[in-house]
Amino acid sequence: MQRSPSLKSPPSFPQLLDRVAISLLVLLLLLIGLMLWGGDRTAPRVRDFTWQNKQIGADDTAFVVGFSRPMDHVSVEKNLKIEPPLPGKVSWAGRRMAYTLTLPAAYGNEYQVRLENAQDYFTQRGTQRAPIQPFQASFRTRDRAFAYIGTQGDETGRLVLENLSTQQHSILTSADFVVNQFKPYPLGDRILVAATPRSAQAQGVLEQKLYRVATGISVESPPAQLDAQVDGKPITAFPVATAGTTELVLDSIAYQNLKFDLSADGKVIVVQRVSRTDPADFGPWILRDDKPPEALRGQPGGDFLITPDSDSLAIAQGQGLAILPLQPDAIPLNFLPKFGMVLAFSRDGSLAAMVKFNTDQTRSLFLVTNQGVQKELLRTTGSIFAAQFDPAKQVLYSLLSELIPGETYQEKPYLAAIELKTNKLTPLVDLPNQREIQFSLAPDGLAILYDQATELAQPDAASSLNPASRAIAHSLWLLPINTPSTTKLKPEPLPFAGIQPRWLP
Repeated sequence: MQRSPSLKSPPSFPQLLDRVAISLLVLLLLLIGLMLWGGDRTAPRVRDFTWQNKQIGADDTAFVVGFSRPMDHVSVEKNLKIEPPLPGKVSWAGRRMAYTLTLPAAYGNEYQVRLENAQDYFTQRGTQRAPIQPFQASFRTRDRAFAYIGTQGDETGRLVLENLSTQQHSILTSADFVVNQFKPYPLGDRILVAATPRSAQAQGVLEQKLYRVATGISVESPPAQLDAQVDGKPITAFPVATAGTTELVLDSIAYQNLKFDLSADGKVIVVQRVSRTDPADFGPWILRDDKPPEALRGQPGGDFLITPDSDSLAIAQGQGLAILPLQPDAIPLNFLPKFGMVLAFSRDGSLAAMVKFNTDQTRSLFLVTNQGVQKELLRTTGSIFAAQFDPAKQVLYSLLSELIPGETYQEKPYLAAIELKTNKLTPLVDLPNQREIQFSLAPDGLAILYDQATELAQPDAASSLNPASRAIAHSLWLLPINTPSTTKLKPEPLPFAGIQPRWLP
């Protein structure tokens, strides 16, 4: 019998799938081997730049560049170009590079950032790779702008905004109110104003209320500025409103409102208030995010400043200074019996300028650090009116006076720069004999604004009458600053008549 040939059964589906998987695995291993042998030929690139098309201020101290792969640090740092130049320090964390400015960028400028020819980490270890894809970006600083209280014509008693970068001049408040004091919010989009109805001021009635006034300025800040710029706490950002838009913050129905201060993050206001029915009910009150005001009970005190962390209040009490938490039933965190007044804090809160009233009728200006160091900078027979730290914390700009010898008490005020390391005092500008001078240091530290009053023999359109019925002309001056050790600087008169000039942040 003839045997029929046997028939081979076709491979089952699982066997076919295994063969395909094995083939793909072998192919993948070959590709991986080729890549490891030949290297990744694609060029590295910049993935993100935190200041791209943003507008930065003095509180924006560092930008971050993220890369698509680990980079050779030396080649990146060598090829990074910023125009105009911005000195800074570089630090790395994985694929991200941080560039920290040593000084704030000058306001009113646009900057270009370029990076070419930088290599990644593996290129410097023998693997041939393409250099980084050319990168270019830009950012700008905020406008150079300031506000003041006008003293001439339609501007008299009104808040005026002057933008030197755009040459825009705006009156922000109504003619129905007289502005007494003000302080800008941290983004410069709003200004907190203490104002009195013009009719009430004419009658000598204290009806000062607090208002929030829009400047019309829109700032496209980097995310860090809006999210966690002041000691990890959010800065209050308001919707952009038309310049002059005004909203009431605090009325004066039951209490008279006196001096106020605004915190660095723009979220806390402290106001000195006195009851209309009980003069003994006198002291600071706290306002937070439009919540009802709360009194700091049992803390009458005197002059005060909110600390830069926006958590505490430095307030004069009796024979010293108390540091209070911003809580209704505050218990002092610290008490400095040596000092009677705090003039200023550095931006980071590490330094403070304080005044000591000596038993020999002199006054001393002290530098006090958060490490407990207390250093006397000067002692004077005159007055110590105000002070501000420069951004680098190297110089304390001060408004001082000398006592003029003679039978009548006369003071000669002047602006000075004090180098904190050496205590060297450099007079900058001699001022007329007046006690109401105010000055403001620009946030980038490059100029000082100050006001000046001059008594006139004959009144003119730029003058006003003081309580003694003397004709007074008010003017504003700009003092450019290089370093305190340079030759005497020359102030420039501005074409505005006003008082209390203050730079926007």
